[in-house]
Amino acid sequence: MAPIHLEDVAFEQALNSTAKQLLAYKKRSENDQEAAAIQPMAEIAADLELDHWLSEGGMTPDRYAEWLDHYLKPTTRFHNPRYLSHQVAVPDAPTALAELIHGVINNPLAIFEMGPSAATVEFAVINWMLRHVGWQPEPYEGADGMHGGGVFTHGGSLANLTALLAARAAAAPEAWEQGTPDDLFVMAAPAAHYSVARAISILGIGHRRLIPLPVDDRDVIDASKLGSTIRQAKQRGRVMCVVASACATGSGLHDPLRAIGEICRESNVWLHVDAAHGASALLSPKYRGLLDGLELADSTIWDAHKMLRTSGLSTAVLFRCARKMMSAMQQEANYIMYGNSMGGVDLIHRTVECTKAPMATKVLLNLAFRGESGVASYVQDRYDFAREAYQLLHSRAGFECPFPPESNILCFRFGTDDAQQISIREGLLKKGLFHLSSAVVAGKRYLRMSIMNPHTHADTIQQLILAIEEGHWRD
Repeated sequence: MAPIHLEDVAFEQALNSTAKQLLAYKKRSENDQEAAAIQPMAEIAADLELDHWLSEGGMTPDRYAEWLDHYLKPTTRFHNPRYLSHQVAVPDAPTALAELIHGVINNPLAIFEMGPSAATVEFAVINWMLRHVGWQPEPYEGADGMHGGGVFTHGGSLANLTALLAARAAAAPEAWEQGTPDDLFVMAAPAAHYSVARAISILGIGHRRLIPLPVDDRDVIDASKLGSTIRQAKQRGRVMCVVASACATGSGLHDPLRAIGEICRESNVWLHVDAAHGASALLSPKYRGLLDGLELADSTIWDAHKMLRTSGLSTAVLFRCARKMMSAMQQEANYIMYGNSMGGVDLIHRTVECTKAPMATKVLLNLAFRGESGVASYVQDRYDFAREAYQLLHSRAGFECPFPPESNILCFRFGTDDAQQISIREGLLKKGLFHLSSAVVAGKRYLRMSIMNPHTHADTIQQLILAIEEGHWRD
């Protein structure tokens, strides 16, 4: 019989303690009166004894259980129905299993031989996503590059950068060797996610060559003016790509993808759609029409750590044509890129990252346990409830909703003072009553809720209304 190692025993004890404490934390979070318990960083550092553990070590399973209890106390409780702030998933249980598996086996998968199971799962999940977008999946063998393709990245910002790298390669193939030319322009609406502007500067294009697209009074792209805007831009240089949103992060509204896609095809311009949040609506027969025309795009991104209920980070960047995807990054490294005869696909040629976590395994396990129909029901239910919440707020005196929601993101305000919206948000958060976010849409400041939690219902919104009306946010 093999000897039992003390470290194995300690790990098992700590593992059992972790499972017990996390399950209790989840149950408390679902029912606790506090949606958040944020403390100053210095207080958290003292409670966690960070200086001691960093310099002295010596943690035991018992001390670890105490430490984890302190760690969990000042957390943001996504499982609480009154968490209504950022577009971060309330992670479903199967995703935690995937995180644990990777934490033990540590198989990165950019090189197939380093993580063959994880790489195969990612390949299959990417194909599942491609089919939902309306693009041709990539075969395991005999690929010719004319099909779709994709890769998972650590977040939507990196996914948008990866897509724009491919768009740059299509518009200016010389850029990889010679540097970004000074006649490239990117076109996006002011409501586009900030990562788009950041990616443009990283690519060496520069923010001054980001052309703002014409929008309507909701900050949605006005497709009737897109063609003329592209023609004017082409008189100044080359249009590298047009970026559309499905949906916009701040408002939850969708740009008219079909009209935009048809104009971009006629103009021979790359269309990238940031569908980080909204792509999950493709699973819902009721709401997939919001993304009508997505199949006309050249690239898109899809965050699983939003409406697919995986823990962060887990974002797919998808391409209609895999051959164009493969042109994004052309660098070689002879210490790791020396051919693959193992019957799999090396993903390192598709991504900025080398040591890449198995992010798609989280998606697979959520789908495997819940079924595609179960995940689709969650998406549809949260979109449906956003419309119910809109009715509750819009019909209440003193509250204003600028437009009906198109997703599970809802903007509203109490009164007409922009500064008051910030005061309401901060006051409710400091007291732990509700966690809301805020956004500026068409020049006005609104409170904003992302209805992610499956346990957020009408009574939650009624409590929020009363808390605002009765001034519970005031000191």
